[in-house]
Amino acid sequence: MKNLINKAKKTLLDNRKKNYTLPTNNKLYPAQWNWDSAFIALGYSYFNLNYALKEIQTLLKGQWKDGMVPHILFHNINNNYYPNHTAWNCGNKIHSSGITQPPVLATILKEILSNNKINKKQILLVKNIVKKIKKYHEWFIKYRDPKQTGLVSILHPWESGYDNSPIWDSPMEKVAVEKNLKYKRVDNKVINPEFRPHNTDYDRYVTIKNKLKKYNYNPKTVFKLSLFNVVDVGFNSIFLKANKDLIILLDKFKLDKTIISKYIKITENNLLKLYDKKKQTFFSKDLKNNRRIYVPSISNYFVLFADIDNALINNKLIKNLKKHNAKSRYFFSSIKPNHKTFEEKRYWRGPIWINCNWLIYKGLKNKDKNFSEKVKKKTIQIIEKKGFYEYFSCKTAKPMGAQNFSWSAALYLDLKNK
Repeated sequence: MKNLINKAKKTLLDNRKKNYTLPTNNKLYPAQWNWDSAFIALGYSYFNLNYALKEIQTLLKGQWKDGMVPHILFHNINNNYYPNHTAWNCGNKIHSSGITQPPVLATILKEILSNNKINKKQILLVKNIVKKIKKYHEWFIKYRDPKQTGLVSILHPWESGYDNSPIWDSPMEKVAVEKNLKYKRVDNKVINPEFRPHNTDYDRYVTIKNKLKKYNYNPKTVFKLSLFNVVDVGFNSIFLKANKDLIILLDKFKLDKTIISKYIKITENNLLKLYDKKKQTFFSKDLKNNRRIYVPSISNYFVLFADIDNALINNKLIKNLKKHNAKSRYFFSSIKPNHKTFEEKRYWRGPIWINCNWLIYKGLKNKDKNFSEKVKKKTIQIIEKKGFYEYFSCKTAKPMGAQNFSWSAALYLDLKNK
């Protein structure tokens, strides 16, 4: 559908500011988001390589001196959002949040370079980007895995990218809400509150944020004292894949890969330790409370994206993945529909997200070609039927959340070009 391809391009351009792109064109997300920008850059790469590289370059301008890349950059002051720059009170040159997001940049940059030829001027720019991504990954290794287990921690549910997933219910229950907590949500005024996290979730999000802020986001201190510390299998799968792709980029530009190569080997061994053979599923670990977390989230299947060299486990994952939405017309729901925590309309507790389908599709390509093509076809059908929305019902494909959502448009362009 040529008209929809043009509309996808227009969606990205309409949401674009001077050097970066908003997730959507309304008041819901009035800043630059980390993994959103990565997916957006991939979309741009099909019709404007300069915009793609500029998107990533602008995101990395907000990188902290220690290597962390924040999950939000506030290029423009906007008080009609919470938590805004004042609530975080941090940043390096650019106001930002004090936490990060799934590190998909290396994977996306590798995809972009495989689809495009770069000129001499762009070579230097891309090499500098790769150096910054390397520093970002080394920050994770140093500060989010101080014992070098091969598995990094997230210190806030927002860092996962799937903010209110039931994965966090158990560790969040242990968080005592700060007394006299004062803040004003805006998101549930812009979008139907049924689509957004509960107020009780937000109370804990803000409490955790305030604790991190109290310690000035010092990476060593917050790892020890954060109210939330989870080793998430989905996040670590994304990081493993990103490290593998970073090696390719480091080789391309003849940069040192010692730390990254060593860490990949540790991760590949220890990620498999999060697999429960009896239940035939992966689990996450709540380090704060020393508990396993078993929730049938689509993120458990991001292990396929990580390209673990274990055919037996991969085949079992694919078999279970095919059952994830067995009774649903559309897939993949963020949570298995028959699970007690499933909510059809509420953000990451049920709806279909295009970026998750994209990660699964990529993970299946060299393991089950027929199924991967089916995932791609079904994902494209949802968008062509309903448009570029933030997320969709797995039962009816009803569009929900923000309209004109940038990564839905960007990933549609990628899927149509594969």
